[in-house]
Amino acid sequence: MCSAAAYPGTRTARAAILREEGQPLSVEDVELAELADDEVLVRIAGVGICHTDISAANGMVPLPLPAVLGHEGAGTVEAVGAAVTTLVPGDHVVLSFAYCNECANCKKTPAYCELFAPLNYFGERLDGTVTLRAGEEEVHGNWFGQSSFASLAITSAHNAVKVPDDLPLALLGPLGCGLQTGAGAVMNVLRPERGQSLAVFGLGAVGLAAVMAAKALGCEHIIAVDLNPSRLATAAALGATAVFNPANTKDLVWDVMNAVPNGIDCSLDAVGNNTVIRQALEILRSPGHCVTVGFQGLQHDITIDQGHLLLGRRLSGVIEGDADPQTFVPALIQLYRDGKFPFDRLIETFPFEKINEAIDAAVGGDVVKPVVVFD
Repeated sequence: MCSAAAYPGTRTARAAILREEGQPLSVEDVELAELADDEVLVRIAGVGICHTDISAANGMVPLPLPAVLGHEGAGTVEAVGAAVTTLVPGDHVVLSFAYCNECANCKKTPAYCELFAPLNYFGERLDGTVTLRAGEEEVHGNWFGQSSFASLAITSAHNAVKVPDDLPLALLGPLGCGLQTGAGAVMNVLRPERGQSLAVFGLGAVGLAAVMAAKALGCEHIIAVDLNPSRLATAAALGATAVFNPANTKDLVWDVMNAVPNGIDCSLDAVGNNTVIRQALEILRSPGHCVTVGFQGLQHDITIDQGHLLLGRRLSGVIEGDADPQTFVPALIQLYRDGKFPFDRLIETFPFEKINEAIDAAVGGDVVKPVVVFD
């Protein structure tokens, strides 16, 4: 990426800054750097609260502080760098994860970009510059290439997916991460055929996106598992054919397996702990495929039964739904238009000044997908 000039002092934004791990975010004024040639400036309309933001705020992802999180932003392009040809001011965009768009992995699946870590987690551009400043203090931005817990965000042009301007822009941000992850894991990796079965463990936004994707693909049996009764009810309303609360069964694996006459073809773990991953594998028929997208830290040991795998079952880790956001986000929008991906039913909005309340609502499970909106 081209290096950028010093802060011009002409662009200011309100941002929620993480100054100390495990503490509430501080809403402050920040100044934005000049755009690099391949960057765009986006006025954020709304940004989703994602589990990964919360994990980073609690120290589960190494991040230099102070920093601005937020990686499910959507908004309007305000300015573009000198080399940008794909976007113009006024375009509506959904922001997704950062990728170099040049390595061999990016040509296949951008989520496995060879530079994924420095582009998404390090809080600075590849040239070492940062995009934000509070007074004389540098603030680390570039979280997932955007840091959209702010009224303005700087991002690379290929991070930004142009979307139609007749959609509720403030609600679209979660399509760039959580919803993309759940739906993509089903549609791009598991790929169940019409009439097959899927079990989903963990019914946050990722898991419920998987439920909606399974219904859209025509799965005959969709099993939903969670400890939260309201999430189970939501899953049933969105297409789950059977729901299970582990607290209400003596043998969850047995009960889930017996809910589907011919066995369960595939499963998705959106929790990430050892017990749940084992259960998601054990309920599968042979052959079967389980994907895990739950996150419990960058280093997290699990144990599985190799004999179970030897019978033809697979366990796959998946990042960002194996999706190319430039094609997959528009595909999800089309499903939404067709009434097959009603993701807006998962969302509750909060004004930006109440971003800490939105985070608390996500942590407490009161809201599936809080979205912070700007005036």
